[in-house]
Amino acid sequence: MSRRDFKFIIIIGAAVGLLIQPILSNTLGSRVSGFGARAAIFIFFLVLAPFALWVASAISKWWRGLYQFAQFAAVGTLNTFIDVGVFNLEIFAYGSPLIGNALFAVFKAISFLCGTTNSFFWNKYWTFRGAANQEPGTRKTTEFFSFYGIALIGWGLNVGTATLVKALGAGGDINHARIWVDVVAPLAGVAASFLWDFFGYKYFVFKKTEAAAV
Repeated sequence: MSRRDFKFIIIIGAAVGLLIQPILSNTLGSRVSGFGARAAIFIFFLVLAPFALWVASAISKWWRGLYQFAQFAAVGTLNTFIDVGVFNLEIFAYGSPLIGNALFAVFKAISFLCGTTNSFFWNKYWTFRGAANQEPGTRKTTEFFSFYGIALIGWGLNVGTATLVKALGAGGDINHARIWVDVVAPLAGVAASFLWDFFGYKYFVFKKTEAAAV
């Protein structure tokens, strides 16, 4: 693992450790209100992120491609917490997790767009390293629209799955709704689009620039 990769993975670990805080507040409330518990969670992600990438780096000597997939997974984790974090912020502003399926889909689409925009820059400049080797002008424009074309299908998988899971888990009291709506359904959406995004970005969006880098 290079020094550059170490620096980036530390940033990702720290960002995830911070972004999970409002999610925990929204779902678990006072059960994780202490400063010590919050600090321990932050440190956990700060340490886990570089350790996981180091393990992937060691294994990639025998399993080619694993390291890049681990980078994508790290970025995907950050995207997930941005996605779920923004969604929780929307639910907090709305005032209740007891919302209809249509409004849920709108909130989820907005949070997905935030996570996807973050994904574009991290995957372009780190995971697939295309920026330094691409031609200016048309190539940049094509890459941008190709990325969001792949992301649009990922959006359908993400929002559609999350909305379906939310509908299937409807009912119950406010505590059930907080867990199911704020966490379970959004994470199901992320999982549904994860592999599609990886292979789409790797073999379609960033394919030429990655080949040039090699």
